[in-house]
Amino acid sequence: MPAPVMPPPSTPSRLSAGALAALPTVRRIAVLRPNAIGDFVFALPALHALRASWPQARITLLGREWHRELLTGRPGPVDEVVVVPAMPGIGAPEDTPPDTPRTDDFLRAVRQARFDLAIQLYGGGRYTNPFVASLGAALTVGMQADDAPPLDRNLPYERWRNERLRLLEVVGLAGATPRELNPRLAVTAQDHAVLNDATALPHQPIVVLQPGATDERRRWPVERFAAVGRALAEAGAFLVINGSEAERPLTAQLASMLAVPHVDLAGRLPLAGLLALLQRARLLVSNDTGPLHLASALGCPSVGIYWAMNIITAAPLVQGRQRAILSMRLMCPVCGVENVRQRCPHQVSFVDDVGVDEVQVAAMAEWHAGPGGHTAPAPHARHDTTRAGATPAAGAELLDAQGVADQT
Repeated sequence: MPAPVMPPPSTPSRLSAGALAALPTVRRIAVLRPNAIGDFVFALPALHALRASWPQARITLLGREWHRELLTGRPGPVDEVVVVPAMPGIGAPEDTPPDTPRTDDFLRAVRQARFDLAIQLYGGGRYTNPFVASLGAALTVGMQADDAPPLDRNLPYERWRNERLRLLEVVGLAGATPRELNPRLAVTAQDHAVLNDATALPHQPIVVLQPGATDERRRWPVERFAAVGRALAEAGAFLVINGSEAERPLTAQLASMLAVPHVDLAGRLPLAGLLALLQRARLLVSNDTGPLHLASALGCPSVGIYWAMNIITAAPLVQGRQRAILSMRLMCPVCGVENVRQRCPHQVSFVDDVGVDEVQVAAMAEWHAGPGGHTAPAPHARHDTTRAGATPAAGAELLDAQGVADQT
């Protein structure tokens, strides 16, 4: 698309959230965040800060089709989702030929909203900042890497930062003040109906096993998931395996190793049903991937297996009932190349040095704590609210926020 007229350069700011004055009147807010499930959960504190700061404003999430399917009609900080067409660097590889007519049509339509505030929450800004600037908002705010043009107010983009805190700081540059560090997602009666249509679960405590992850470096060996699953089954759990359609070979491998009652829902459970499943579950054991972060937003106890660098970006701001088990490996086990400042081509696990005992001890501690329970740290472990005056949709269960000063 043609390069938009850029606003005058601004001085990059590291001011804390709320340190800059908010706009006196904000009626329409656009937020660009067209990425995966976990990434949406990371943005929830920032979205709730916007809602609390401008309770009567209409918040439009510029996202993906799955955002629209999940959030339309769901109580929470987002009023509407507008699906952004894939563009180079925004939902499509950087070398993708631009579809300029389609992009221009989209921009003409979205500019009619006359946004007062447009916020870029999607990376360093090389491609996204010109896009956000072209929305025509009165004030633009976002992140700025060294190779990105500025918006009106900018937060310098650096790679290894907690994503939730980073996004809170961005909306703080617009004047929004953090209110909740771990806002919860609303789960509705319809979500439970979707789950019931997908499977009939027994009336016993549920443990969900999530053996996949889009990045193979974050995958714990499937046979170790099986060992932990068998121990939990012996303690009385019914096991549910979750995964995407693409992960069905992996989940089938896990299922073949269990030799205990279970159901494999890989590729069979829509996202709405996953929300209901995690709300119902007594425990999730997962790699660092979208459902792990959803669990924190749904109050589901979890044991998460993290590569050391990812705990920096993905850790919840409120620990709650998530236990993080870390691999401190930085070098590729195949070629020995350090993978912090670069990435080697080998698609191998960087978390397979985490032992079964570490995960099993943490999982059993959470299992025995029970629903709503709290226990001391496991031995040997390494280490929504709606808008003001809104009425929840029929059958919606709103979960209270946890803690005040928390995708593949």
